[in-house]
Order: sequence, then C-alpha cells, then structure tokens
Amino acid sequence: MSNQLFEGLEEGDLARLVSNVYSIDEFKSKMGDDADIIVLGFVVDDKNPAMDLMNFVERGYDFVLDADVSAGEAQNGEYMVFVEMERNEDAPEHIHQLISDITNLTDIDMADWEFKYRKSNTKYDCTEENIARIVPLTARQYRAKFGADDELNAMRESARVPMKSLGEPDKFKEQIQIAAGIR
Repeated sequence: MSNQLFEGLEEGDLARLVSNVYSIDEFKSKMGDDADIIVLGFVVDDKNPAMDLMNFVERGYDFVLDADVSAGEAQNGEYMVFVEMERNEDAPEHIHQLISDITNLTDIDMADWEFKYRKSNTKYDCTEENIARIVPLTARQYRAKFGADDELNAMRESARVPMKSLGEPDKFKEQIQIAAGIR
C-alpha cells in the first residue's frame, strides 16, 4: 500500500507559473446556471502547479463552490484552473481576497493583477470597485445584461426558430437584410 505525501504550498511556490491575468465569466459553469455562478479562469504553466492551485483554492475558502483543472493542455503546456463561486453582492470582496492570497504563492504584486470579463480582451485592474462595476452580481443583473441563455439562443438561431428581439431593432441591419433579399 502506497501513501501519498501532501505538502502545503508555501510563499512563492507558484512564482512565474501563474498568469497575472485571469478571466471572469469567460467559461460556463459546470455546477449550475451562469446567472447564478461566477467562474474565474486562471492560466497555469503546467499540470502539477495547476493541481496545486486548484487544491489550495478548493480547500481554503468556504465561498468557493468548486475548483477544477482543465482536462488537457490549453496551449504551450498551459492548463486552466476554474474556480466557481456564487454570484452575489459579496463576490467582489471574495474574488479580491482570493487573488490577494494567491499573490503570496505567486509573488505577483497585487497591483499587477488584471482580469478580463467574458470574451473581451479588455483588461481591468483587480480592484473590488472594478469587479463590482463590471461583473453582474445578481442573477437578475446577469440576465438583464446578457438576456436568455446564449447557447439556447444559438440553437434557436441555427434551427431557424423565430425569436422575439429583446432590444431595439437595428435599422442598419434591417436595411442590409432588405438589400440582400433575406428579409
């Protein structure tokens, strides 16, 4: 019978292995509806450090619902660590606390952390204020900002199921469609 030795991470153990830019809501939640759950994504240079970061996060915070490592390499040997937490008014504080603690493992200065929101390439400084300003903190805010489920709408569109528009009609798009003979 073999026993595995589990050691705790110490300050600087993940130095130069974790990217200082993380994502918020870029990836789908595996635990539930995206309107209810925030997903953070961290890029880590190798599988073992990614596993270390995942274990650190999953075991250290009661506000973390789940943490996981990508099944395979993203690119150049990099792995993703996904962290899921409840979408609520405390999320900016929780995210900031998590990043602050990861700072000790990575030797990245708190001022150097940045995040991207969803699929945007725009980077924001990691402050509670920026997180609260950019990230919807309730399911209602999320649905108001992004409408119904994006995947469901994509399926409806590909199946040519008529959809009721939630916004103002786009006059330019209408004119292009008429000119192209598709409307």
